[in-house]
Amino acid sequence: MTGFLLPPIVAPVRRIAGRSIDFSRQVAVMAIVNRTPDSFYDKGSTFAFDKAVAAGDAAVELGADWVDIGGAPFAPGPEVPVGDEVERVVPVVEAMLRHPGVVISVDTYQPDVAAASIAAGAHVINDTTGLRDPRMAEVVAASDAQIVITHSLAEPRTVYPRPQYDDVVAEVAAFLRERVQRALDAGIPSERIIVDPGHDLNKNTLHSLEITRRLDEIAAIGYPTLVAVSNKDFIGETLDAERTERLEGSIAAAVLCIAQGARIVRMHNVAATVAAVRMTEAVLGLRQPAYLRHNMGERNA
Repeated sequence: MTGFLLPPIVAPVRRIAGRSIDFSRQVAVMAIVNRTPDSFYDKGSTFAFDKAVAAGDAAVELGADWVDIGGAPFAPGPEVPVGDEVERVVPVVEAMLRHPGVVISVDTYQPDVAAASIAAGAHVINDTTGLRDPRMAEVVAASDAQIVITHSLAEPRTVYPRPQYDDVVAEVAAFLRERVQRALDAGIPSERIIVDPGHDLNKNTLHSLEITRRLDEIAAIGYPTLVAVSNKDFIGETLDAERTERLEGSIAAAVLCIAQGARIVRMHNVAATVAAVRMTEAVLGLRQPAYLRHNMGERNA
């Protein structure tokens, strides 16, 4: 294999956090830091401010390119007041700014939280509702921030029982195209748009497996594609694995998505993900090995 041919990406070289990221040849590892007491994976272990900052620092030390900070889950549960969400995420954004070149995103669907986060220095808004609130597009358009447009169907923090699709990949792609157009119409430049098919968000395990299998159809939309597969229920149900036992399945899903065009992977287990991503980049011809010694001289047999 001499390389992996992708459909053209809109503005593949992005200037984010003072650094250039070439999404035609690079895969960004996005670490997850949740300042929530009810996050599905870490169960509140990084809810305290010092724990959240330490988790972000550790992720950067382990090689994460990106830190995604969340203060309110999308999953069903009580609504988090906007003021509380701002108080949770903004101090962590400010703390992470001490890492030059690290992309900082905030996982929020609240326009006021997005505005406060951008003012504090966040480079990306990760909206799991895909611009459901038109004000979100206005906030991002008025800034220099990137926007992640994610597919989901439900109102955030509400139950969406038994989602049905005739063709989940085609319908997710159509949704993303429509929401990209919404972003463009609101004044967000194309070079600041990222898409995410939303694994497990209002989808059952068969839907998420189908999206993983046909991720190239999402990448074909033409914008950098983010996948958030880490430790999700579609992996647990597929492998009959509890949340603490899904690392290998998460890595496998991420690698398969990268091979089909994903260029940002949102993951909990940073060290293992960084190694898997860099190896995948090398196999696909996107990067060179760190060094060459084996069978490269007369003394090697």
